[in-house]
Amino acid sequence: MIQISKVVPPTTYELAAWVMTAFALFFILKFNLLPALLAGLLVYELVHMITPFIARRLPARRPSNISKLWAVAILVIIIVSLLALSGAGLLAFFRSESGSVTVLLAKMAQIIEDSRKILPSWLLKNLPADAITFREQASDWLRTHADELQVVGKEAGRAMAHILIGMIIGGILAVRDAVAMDNFKPFARALACRGELFSDAFKRVVFAQLRISAINTMFTATYLAIVLPLMGIHLPLIKTMIAITFVVGLIPVIGNLISNSMIVIVSLSQSLGVAIASLVYLVLIHKLEYFLNARIVGSQIRANAWELLIAMLCMEAAFGLAGIVAAPIYYAYVKAELRARDLV
Repeated sequence: MIQISKVVPPTTYELAAWVMTAFALFFILKFNLLPALLAGLLVYELVHMITPFIARRLPARRPSNISKLWAVAILVIIIVSLLALSGAGLLAFFRSESGSVTVLLAKMAQIIEDSRKILPSWLLKNLPADAITFREQASDWLRTHADELQVVGKEAGRAMAHILIGMIIGGILAVRDAVAMDNFKPFARALACRGELFSDAFKRVVFAQLRISAINTMFTATYLAIVLPLMGIHLPLIKTMIAITFVVGLIPVIGNLISNSMIVIVSLSQSLGVAIASLVYLVLIHKLEYFLNARIVGSQIRANAWELLIAMLCMEAAFGLAGIVAAPIYYAYVKAELRARDLV
């Protein structure tokens, strides 16, 4: 028999804080502020992770110690600068001739066209007729999702500005938390609790997915840059595929499908056998990763794969690509709120 635990009724302040939090999360997705939110939370969590090491070297009787304030402020500047440089470097790589995504797409289109003679008929029905058709379909998809792809065209500058502002806000909040006392009034305290739960959900999801993406990228790089060359097989644009594997790997479940499809198509440039071998290797690796993911996600996100898929499906239908990115974080936050009330 299921035992029903007694739940403490929420206060008026908590109800108001939940309503404001729900509105804020909706507003963020509706008006394309997700990059700013993620950038701010990333800086905030990185500072909080490193601050304890500073605190050990700067013992203080009072949390408002001026030396600690300066140390945390310098740390914020360093983290924001490194993140900005890393983002600029990654963007420059993808725009360069050796790492161009456009070149990769063109290469994939040409490979599909050249491989039509060796592919089975049932597969050809689901592929573009030629490279020109592939490019036209890709262009149509990009036009359809132009509003959602904030890093494309005229939205790139706006998105970068949002990210920079978000990082600055996250750094300011981190500095404030490092030196300020908790003297919140009831409503402010309820809002602060919502913020703590959401930032914790972000940390659990992002850092768990970062570890998963790093593991996936390591196995993929080993296969593309070591295993295949030792067998005398050299695929084109290996660096681009490795970089894309890491970036899309930050998206749960769907990221692996994107990277795997890319690698299998490029493997067709050598032969159908190499493409099948790549597919088998990737499937076996992801079976191994499944157990690692279950351990990482199970201990950090506390959500099963099917739960995340349903959340991502619903969020994509409501908010498009941004919804896919936000879904794991939003879902982890909702579960954290329910656990805090002892409801799940």
